[in-house]
Amino acid sequence: MKNRIDVIAQEESYNNLSSFNDIELMNKTVRKYRDVITASIKRVDVRSRLIALLEILKRHSCKQIGVSYMCKNTIAAKLEVSYKTVQRLMKKLVDLGMIRQVEMKRKKDMLQTANAVIILPIKEEVTNKQPAKKSKKCPTIKTNSSSLKQNINNTKRNKSVKLSSANFIAHWVPKSFAELTSYFYSEAKAIEEFWKVVKQCNRVVDHMNGLRAFTEEQELEIGVQSFKEFVMKIKSGAKMIKGEFAYFNGIVNNLMDKLYFDDAFMSR
Repeated sequence: MKNRIDVIAQEESYNNLSSFNDIELMNKTVRKYRDVITASIKRVDVRSRLIALLEILKRHSCKQIGVSYMCKNTIAAKLEVSYKTVQRLMKKLVDLGMIRQVEMKRKKDMLQTANAVIILPIKEEVTNKQPAKKSKKCPTIKTNSSSLKQNINNTKRNKSVKLSSANFIAHWVPKSFAELTSYFYSEAKAIEEFWKVVKQCNRVVDHMNGLRAFTEEQELEIGVQSFKEFVMKIKSGAKMIKGEFAYFNGIVNNLMDKLYFDDAFMSR
């Protein structure tokens, strides 16, 4: 369940969120953070975008020192990147301990508006080290979904039949992804929809050249890994309130957010 937003977007709130007493101290902090990014981020494109984002946040944080409230779409236009890329860059700065985002709501209708982004003061623990990576190991989960159990049992009995259904799937779905998903879904339409989710999540990051965040090979690897996680979630009894494709979309997005800043993966 999403947390309730209690902070109203008004001048008093932004003043209360301000983290610096003077602009020069904020500028000094941003310069320090630029050095940290330069030393710790290996990918040139990510490094330059993180620094550019910091500069935009700094330039629009002078009224309430250290606090900006420009919407992500506007930032994306200024950086000439996609909205999704801005989300990922923001998340990276949060992980590095350089900024904090506070959800806000409009006073006139109490609906959510642009987040307040707070440039955080330098702390001693801010170093050139990358944030600790989460363990990739996951505990063994007992299956409690009767429908998926039935699918797995049917697969063992009808493996050749189910795999042959992949012949009717659209040509633009990679074979390895089609074969994996056909173990659990016999309808071509459902399998194609899962792959559409992967394609849609892989956003364009360079509109001039049409380049996407991930190559086709990386995209396929993410799709396969995400579907395996999706199956495990179902087996563990996960509730998919908005439907299976929306749930799968969340898994793919989370994995892409993580791998976009993984130098080893992106260099493949």
